[in-house]
Amino acid sequence: MQYPSLSECKRLERLQGPRRKVRMILDTDTYNEIDDQFAVVYALLSPESMSVEAIYAAPFWNKKSEGPADGMYKSYEEILRLLQRLNVSPEGFVFQGSPGFLGNGVTAYDTDAARDLIRRALKSPEDDPLYVVAIGAITNVASAILLEPEIIKHIVVVWLGGQPWHWPDTCEFNLGQDICAARVVFDSGVPLVQIPCSGVASHLLTTVPELERHVKGKGAIGDYLFQIFTDYHADHYAWAKEIWDISAVAWLINSDWLPSELVHSPIVTDQKTYSLDHRRHFIRMVRMLYRNPIFADLFRKLEKFAG
Repeated sequence: MQYPSLSECKRLERLQGPRRKVRMILDTDTYNEIDDQFAVVYALLSPESMSVEAIYAAPFWNKKSEGPADGMYKSYEEILRLLQRLNVSPEGFVFQGSPGFLGNGVTAYDTDAARDLIRRALKSPEDDPLYVVAIGAITNVASAILLEPEIIKHIVVVWLGGQPWHWPDTCEFNLGQDICAARVVFDSGVPLVQIPCSGVASHLLTTVPELERHVKGKGAIGDYLFQIFTDYHADHYAWAKEIWDISAVAWLINSDWLPSELVHSPIVTDQKTYSLDHRRHFIRMVRMLYRNPIFADLFRKLEKFAG
């Protein structure tokens, strides 16, 4: 497929960390685990850094769903539960996404989420791009690009997905569930910030005692986050859990917390590995992150919200 061309100068400009408040949408497989919930809350409690215009439910398929469509709908319902505890109306704000994955890589899912993304993106001037923060399988974003390739001129994608490039494979959950969608995004030339999981977002570990001190009792939403965290694992002795997805929100708040570099967009192979070609366009790759300031920022915002 031929994608619209974006000048390398414009792409590199978009790939700088934002230094002002941005407009964003959040694409999330919210019920898949317990980290998406923290990311949704973090984004909505950060109005000084971002205006959250919409939230999209993304598909997933694991032991918590009967298939990608069921995973998407359960994620949609989980978003509604979070918004209720945050006193945020879902009307015109939450949209259902893809009921499946891109099996052939060229046929998009024409969904409410994809159409809403296209509408918002095309309304965005080039000097004020819409940031698309994706923290699940990137099916909804890829579908929107396939349905209307012009949106790549109007958006910046920040995606938690894949493994670092030195990993023997990239069989990570978000990328591995929809390799075809990942190919669309990597190949399209859309300005992309990739946050790998192992060795990068995996540093975002927290524990029951820490959340008991800083999250429990911080309103209905704090109690809910604490509950799903403690329920996730039966034995809490010497146990810590990654809250991977807050990394993508944190990049919009302060990209200095997530040191990164410009690299050439990889080719995703059928074997779920990366192949590199230095003639391809640039993306931004996060190499590490500073765990402490990210959690401190989230905890302070929860405390302020509980008031």
